[in-house]
Amino acid sequence: MNSSIGVGLIGTGYMGKCHALAWNGVKAVFGDGPKVRLVHLAEVNADIARKKADEFGFDKATGDWRELIADPEVEVVSVTTPNAFHAEMAIAALEAGKHVWCEKPMAVALADAERMAAAAKASGRVAVLGYNYIQNPLIRQIGAILADGTIGTVNHVRLEMDEDFMADPEALFYWKSEASSGYGALDDFGVHPLSLLQVLLGRVTKVFAHLSKPYADRPTREGVRRAVETFDLASVLFELGDGISGVMAMDRSAWGRKGRIALQIFGSKGTIVYDQERMNELQLYVTSDKPMEQGFRTILAAPQHGPYDRFIPAPGHGLGFNDLKIIECHELLKAIGGDAARVIDFDTGLGIERAVHAMAQSHREERWVRV
Repeated sequence: MNSSIGVGLIGTGYMGKCHALAWNGVKAVFGDGPKVRLVHLAEVNADIARKKADEFGFDKATGDWRELIADPEVEVVSVTTPNAFHAEMAIAALEAGKHVWCEKPMAVALADAERMAAAAKASGRVAVLGYNYIQNPLIRQIGAILADGTIGTVNHVRLEMDEDFMADPEALFYWKSEASSGYGALDDFGVHPLSLLQVLLGRVTKVFAHLSKPYADRPTREGVRRAVETFDLASVLFELGDGISGVMAMDRSAWGRKGRIALQIFGSKGTIVYDQERMNELQLYVTSDKPMEQGFRTILAAPQHGPYDRFIPAPGHGLGFNDLKIIECHELLKAIGGDAARVIDFDTGLGIERAVHAMAQSHREERWVRV
């Protein structure tokens, strides 16, 4: 790997700032890998770009993302724009010989996701998606528990993802309610539970889905009401490749839920329970305990659950969302350096996209659909 790497960032909203924090922190946390050079930042106009470049520590700023991609000093591009822009930007970066770190979902249309995967393969560059929940040390520990057979043979999985940022029926209409952004909770949310399934248990092979809208319309800034075009609720039955059955439910309008990804994995010898709102703990029940002592035990994140130890030397203190992004950034740099890495690349991500579109097809046709 080169001694340094030049970074370009497109977009400076919520996820853009997360990427900036990760690029700024990865060397300090892990100590290895190349020196990160924050080269170029792009936003919708030059003034915003310059302001954010100064805040985030980037040398150059532009109101034209194509200028960033053409910059020879930029070697890897973070794409953190709204969903509809991912495909064009990621493909352009790959065709320019850049590595790509693109936020999920890949694209609104399946054909665009397929083009992205093809561009990544043709480029020979590393292209990964922003699925930072899989980087949680305790999600890694769940994988280890499954691998060593502690809960026996898995027979059923339940997943719920809920937030309440669209729970207020009088909240203003914005781009996440437009059909151009995708299906709604299904692809805005559903890709995250699917990423956990991918790394822990494998690929979804069959689905039956129902999508719904809790609110038919929302007010606009102009004082009129506009019909909601996306589905804020999604319920899915699914099956994994080895016959494991599953249930997945997503809700962007769930009052009181702030960042919930609830995972239950049931096996022949025990159960694992995890909730992203309590991301530094998991519950484990095993039948191998003495009958009079059986019950769910709580396991707190600790230095033994690497790479927690790279952040904090003491157990129970806890990591946060942005820390997972730093871990993801480190895994990306490992992949760029040619080492084995825990990432969801564009090829694997395309499988997740196919599952999402199969779910949407199932809803339209009211039947089971194979992925």
